[in-house]
This record gives sequence, C-alpha cells and structure tokens, in this order.
Amino acid sequence: MSGSDGARVQHASINVPDPMGDQRRPICPTCLDQPVSLHLSIIAACIDLTFLLLALISFVLAAPFPEQIQKRSFKVERVPNPHFKRAAGHKRAPGAGTRALLKTYRKYGMPLPEALAAITANAASVSKAGSSTSSSDGALVSEITTALEGLLGGGGNANANANGNANGNAKGNGNGKGHHSHPAQSQTAATPAATGAATNGSTSTGNSTGSSTGSSTGSAANSTNGVGVVANNPTSGDTEYLSQVTIGGQAMVMDFDSGSSDLWVFNTQLTAAEQQGHTIFDPQKSSTFQQLNGATFSISYGDGSGAAGNVGTDTVNIGGATVTSQAIELATAVSQSFIQDTSSNGLVGLAFSKLNTVQPQQQKTFFDNAAATLPEPVFTADLRHAAAGTYEFGAIDNTKFTGSLNWAAVNTSTGFWQFSSQTFTVGTGGSTTNVPGGQAIADTGTTLMLADSSVVNAYYSQVQGAANDASVGGVTFPCSATLPDLAVDIGGTFMATVSGTDINFAPVDQTGTTCFGGLQATTSSPQIYGDIFFKSNFVAFNIGNNSLGVAPHQA
Repeated sequence: MSGSDGARVQHASINVPDPMGDQRRPICPTCLDQPVSLHLSIIAACIDLTFLLLALISFVLAAPFPEQIQKRSFKVERVPNPHFKRAAGHKRAPGAGTRALLKTYRKYGMPLPEALAAITANAASVSKAGSSTSSSDGALVSEITTALEGLLGGGGNANANANGNANGNAKGNGNGKGHHSHPAQSQTAATPAATGAATNGSTSTGNSTGSSTGSSTGSAANSTNGVGVVANNPTSGDTEYLSQVTIGGQAMVMDFDSGSSDLWVFNTQLTAAEQQGHTIFDPQKSSTFQQLNGATFSISYGDGSGAAGNVGTDTVNIGGATVTSQAIELATAVSQSFIQDTSSNGLVGLAFSKLNTVQPQQQKTFFDNAAATLPEPVFTADLRHAAAGTYEFGAIDNTKFTGSLNWAAVNTSTGFWQFSSQTFTVGTGGSTTNVPGGQAIADTGTTLMLADSSVVNAYYSQVQGAANDASVGGVTFPCSATLPDLAVDIGGTFMATVSGTDINFAPVDQTGTTCFGGLQATTSSPQIYGDIFFKSNFVAFNIGNNSLGVAPHQA
C-alpha cells in the first residue's frame, strides 16, 4: 500500500460462490478504480435497492391469484353515515320496532314467528336469571325484557298470551245481533268515488250483523249535541298518539284505540307505586261519579299489557263532545308496561261496543253513546308524522285531506273496523300482489302496519339491503335506504298510499345504521293497519252506516 502519492489503494474483493464453477470474482470490479468514499456510497445504494426489491417481491407474492378472489365474500363493517339526517322527531329508542311488533301479535292473538318467539324466550331467561349481557345487543334485550314484564309475569291471562293465544279484546264476548239505530245523514265532504262506494247517506248492505247495540245494555248514557275536536300528540318516535279527556271535571291524557272498546283510567285505587308519574282520576272529587255495583272489567291487550278493576259512570268530555253516565273502568291492577308509560293515563276504546269487557253487563263505548246526538255519527283520525294532529267527533273537516273521501263497507261481525283489502302495489307503476279474501283492520292503537307475507316480501324485495333479521324479530334495512311507497286496497273501492318515509320506523341499535321496518308480516288474518297507515291517510269512521272513509292527508 502507498500513501497519498497518487498511488491507488487496492481493496480486497468480496466474493460470493459462482454458480458456474469454483472461480472467484469481485462483486464490483470497477470499484477498484474509485475513491473509498464513492465506493462506500455505491455499496450503500446497492443495499438500499436490494431491500426495496425484496419488499416489492414480498408484496406481490402476498397478493392472491385471480382465481383465489371470492366475490361478495367480504364483510364491510357498517358505520354511521355522517351525511344522513333523520327527520325531526325520529328519536325512537333502540328496540322500539321489536316491542311494537310483539305488541301487535299479542293484541290480536296471533302466533309469534319463530324468531320473535326466540327473542321472547331469551328475554324471559334473562329476566329470570337476573343476568346481563355484555354484547352489543344487551341494551335491546334489557328493553325487551322490561317491555315483556307484564307478559311474562302473571295476571289474568298472561299464560294464554305467552302462548300466542290472547283472548281479551281479540275475542270479545258480545252477543249483539242488532243494527245501529243512528239515522243516516248526508255528508257533502264525503262524496264517494265513481266506483260505487257507500256514501255517508246510504246504508251498508249485508255487513251489520253483530253490531254493538244488541248486548250493550248497560246503564243509559246521554250525550250533548256538539262537535268534539281534540289534538292528538305523538310520543317520541310516533309510538302512540295521546289526547286530553275530561272525566268528572278532571283532565286526563289518554290513548285513543280504535282496536278495543274499554275506557279505563289510572285512579286512586291503585297503589302509590303504580300511580307514580301518572295523572290520577279521583272518583271522590267528582260530583257526578256513580259506582256500578257488582260491575267489573278485565282486559288484555296481548303484549301482556292489560288492566282490571271495577266500574262506575261519570260525565266524559272529549273536545266539546260530552256523554253523561259514560262507563268509566277504574283499574285496580295494571301491567308493568302501562305503569312505566307515564305519558298515558288510560285508554279510550273506539271499536264496536261488542268488544267491551265489562261484566256482568257490557257497556257502550264513548263513541257509541255519543253518536246518536252528534251532528254526524262519525269520528275522524288525523294522525301525523312527528307532529300533532286531531281527533274529531261529529263532523268531517274537509280541509284535513285531499280530494274526496273514498268509502268502504265495514264488517262489524268481529267488533273491529274491518274491511276487505286484497290488492297491493309497490312504488309507482310497480308490480301488483293479490291476497285473495284479504281483510284488514283500521287500528289507531297499534303502532305498526302488518300485512300478508306475500305483500311484505314483494315490498322489501325493492329495498336494497333489506333482510329478515332474526335477532330483532322482523325485517330491517339500512336507515339511509330510500323506501318506495305502498298502495293498499281499501274495500275494493280505493287504493290508499302509505308513504315509504313512514315505513322507515326505528333504529335497531345505538349506531342508527340499521332500521326496523314499519311494515311487517302478519302470521294470521286479518291484516292490521296501524299508525304507519294513519300517518299517510286521513280516516273517517262512520257508525251510522258502518263504513270507513279514507283520503290522503292535506299537505
């Protein structure tokens, strides 16, 4: 080696085995002619390039071959859509859809679908064990368990209800065969369509057998001649619509139910714990209250909710329509679900009186008693989506709907406001589904809309992402989905439209990404058109000729 006299420094060669033989050769022979610093830089660059190439090779080798890719086999976790804004008032608690569906099945004594029965059994198990779950469904199970306490806990016919055989108001026990004696009166606002629907001034034919007056021979009640108009206000999520009723001068907020026939209230005979949070009727503070000695009532609404107690009469005023000596059923026992629902202090049944449960002598409903002296023997339901509407007794306000009311005959033999409904169309110009012999009930006291399974399947086949979710007992879909409208047959005279926005009912959990459908399948006949239907349509109930009038809401 020489110093800095310009002589070249000779470096030792770095040798690797030559696959062609035993010869040794330098890795970088040209490096011998370069300065040391440049040589080291080149070596470092080579090393970096080597690692980069190795990384690229590893990445390529890690990718699957084309034939290994399984399309649609991946799962994408759902996250809340930051751009999706729910309509005002749409703040339902998770599990609301499951509870509403269960309530409807129980109310009408329908057998539970397997998935919903499993949820019920699971809730019962959790309740009995007193345990909790750490899964994301824990809150839902807890809420369902709470909602089912009345159903799973005892009382009148809880065991029958648990087996899907509710017999309270679903069966009734009326023996009446007479016709309503209210005189038919004309109603210019209710001009029927040209299809030949029954008018307000005509008599429905062949469908009045079994109407309420035959067996409703309780104490005589008198009504004053006046129209009654009262606001109805939806609770959170439109789960029920509540209105003010004055009984013996005492104001009560109550739920109007066209699917039952008892007027019962929270009152001073209940325990302090049961009264907590409710407005209580006190018979002692009413100068017009009279006890009906020996009269009792016991009603089950099927979801385990129900009430029982004794009976009296008092003056009842609803928005200016007044009935004296109206039967008032004073609860001495109520189910837990009613106790927890502190928004409502009782129910006003508006179905036909043959469903009334008072014994030993049935009593007439408020509407049945008032109808004879009202200007018109009608009441109307104007229920709105996330907004206040009205109930009106004795008149039809034609500013509440568009066009003319379309009238359909009502079959009163079951005690419900029941009519034929056999044809259904999804969307505009969509396919039509027929349900031969289909019947439906107009029920303001039911939250959801239940239709034949063929209708439900046809509808949700048009909703992307819709699925029958066993974990919640019904059909769900992405909350951001656009739902089509559904047209339903009303008595063969009119196709009423149910808005797709009204069918988007409730989120199933706290994420708010998956929603429960307001349209679900019934497991037996008839179909139940609850508040989902009413939110899209103005409905008039005519007890004078047993008919139902329907028209779209006025915007």
